[in-house]
Amino acid sequence: MSQQEERPRVDQADLRWCHESVQGVSRTFALTVDVLDEPMSSYICLGYLVCRIADTVEDASHIPPEDQVSLLDTYDAVLDPEDDTDPEAFAAAVEPHLPDDGELTEDWAVVRDSPRVLRTFGSLPEDVQEAIVPPARELVQGMAEFVERYEDEGGLRIQTKSELEEYCYYAAGTVGNLITNLVTRGDVAAERRRRLYDTAEEFGLLLQLVNISKDVYDDYTAENNVYLPAEWLRDEGVPQDEVVDEDHRASAASVVRRTAEFAGSFLDDAQTYLETVPLRDGNTLEAWAIPFLLAVGTLRELLAQPEDALSATGVKISRQEVLAVVSEMSGAGGESRESLGQLRESIASTPYHRTPSSAD
Repeated sequence: MSQQEERPRVDQADLRWCHESVQGVSRTFALTVDVLDEPMSSYICLGYLVCRIADTVEDASHIPPEDQVSLLDTYDAVLDPEDDTDPEAFAAAVEPHLPDDGELTEDWAVVRDSPRVLRTFGSLPEDVQEAIVPPARELVQGMAEFVERYEDEGGLRIQTKSELEEYCYYAAGTVGNLITNLVTRGDVAAERRRRLYDTAEEFGLLLQLVNISKDVYDDYTAENNVYLPAEWLRDEGVPQDEVVDEDHRASAASVVRRTAEFAGSFLDDAQTYLETVPLRDGNTLEAWAIPFLLAVGTLRELLAQPEDALSATGVKISRQEVLAVVSEMSGAGGESRESLGQLRESIASTPYHRTPSSAD
């Protein structure tokens, strides 16, 4: 996005629309934005939408891969401070690929109205934009690389554990760095800064791998993507393009479990990140502890019933547990850092809304 000599004022109507849009495209991330205070709530809201535009294009199985790559390249040019490509150029390029009005999801409404997102983003403080743009561009470039890598397949087909980790870095590790760039602006002790950057990517990888583990059916049937590594599926005798076939249910479920266990290997680093993250500029512990603890609960369900990830049944935790976790963290504030380990252990064994309280 080309630099402007004078930063425009934030249009409050546009900013409200961006916050409303997050509610529509991601219930989980909406929880995060809702429990942040200003100005961090708006910084994270805009940073997320900037990344989500690329994610929607990358997931679009109805767009030919070569067109996806071209769109992502154009979007990257829009974000590049040294490039004069404007947001309208991206909007014009993506317009022929938009679903019909009756099928326009909220994700695609954000893509269609990307100039509004980017205009609002461009009104944020310069140091905030500088914190967001590099990791956002790395995400966009990584997605373009993966689409191009599998353009002959018509969808992503992750081959190895290392490639899975590479993909998750681009999709979510970059977002961990984006968050860390935002919360470390200004004076932060060198050791604290080092610990944050040492664990930021792992925090993102945890969340992404949980999503990959639980969304196998939807990823394949709706987007023609298979993230379970082909090498792990081969170990169980499962062809990658038959990952959700009933004939392979038990064998594929063991790979779901293996992927969930891989996700769980990042829990300690993610907890360290939460115990270290500065609470400044409206940043709150609960904003990041809530998705962390919900990931713990989802891993619990995945390990108990991995086969549900391979059908329309799906794997998810109950609304009651979500509300219980949100209520617990929202009432605890920053003092709950010390209790994160205990909460994690409790949720890993039992749905949180069923955990006996001291009043029971």
